[in-house]
Amino acid sequence: MKEPGATRLTPGTLYLVATPIGNLEDITLRALRTLEQCDVVAAEDTRHTARLLQHFELHKPLLSYFRFNEARRSGEILDRLRQGQCVALVTDAGSPGISDPGERVVSAARAAGLRVEAVPGPCALVAALTTSGLPTTEFHFLGYLPHKSGQRRRKLDSLKEVPGTWVFYESPHRIERLLEELSVAYPRHTVAIARELTKKFEEHSVGTPAQLLERCRGRRIRGEIVIMVSPPAQVDPADPEGEAQASL
Repeated sequence: MKEPGATRLTPGTLYLVATPIGNLEDITLRALRTLEQCDVVAAEDTRHTARLLQHFELHKPLLSYFRFNEARRSGEILDRLRQGQCVALVTDAGSPGISDPGERVVSAARAAGLRVEAVPGPCALVAALTTSGLPTTEFHFLGYLPHKSGQRRRKLDSLKEVPGTWVFYESPHRIERLLEELSVAYPRHTVAIARELTKKFEEHSVGTPAQLLERCRGRRIRGEIVIMVSPPAQVDPADPEGEAQASL
């Protein structure tokens, strides 16, 4: 049974719509309804979103909203909201604002007293962490680490006293470098890697940084990657080699 008013969007609302991170079947019914009924879709990549809409036979005007035009587009989106329009914000995959554009316009909309509503759905962070086997009671998401080596090392060093599982996003061409740095900074920690989540060639690997580095070398790795590192409390300082074995 449908809830009263469940099929109607609220005028003047910014909807943060989570989209599939791989498998198109993971889109929610509510996400499809929101995309169907909104006045405009603000998209990180209009070409990518156009293909998504076409797949589900949806036809909506698209407005580009990405890293380098966030400031200008945020003002335009707020103007549309003030006029009573419903704006659906999407990124290429997952939940807007999680290592993707969205934070700026949400902050501006809240400051202006405008309504913001989440349409939850797929999220690589959650999918990877819950299948990793590492502790989920407390975790710290750090998104993408800095590209420059010195900044990356300082960021990694700052985590020594941070409890809980650490979670990063990383691109394929930087995964070896990150594992090399983890091998030096945290050689006894257990590391879990999730790649190509929800896609045909989804892959999960668990081991020490050195074990996973050996596995990655010489391979042509594709797809976005989630890396998780076990909490400091789980590392036995009396065990110099670590007990984790790669599961590849």
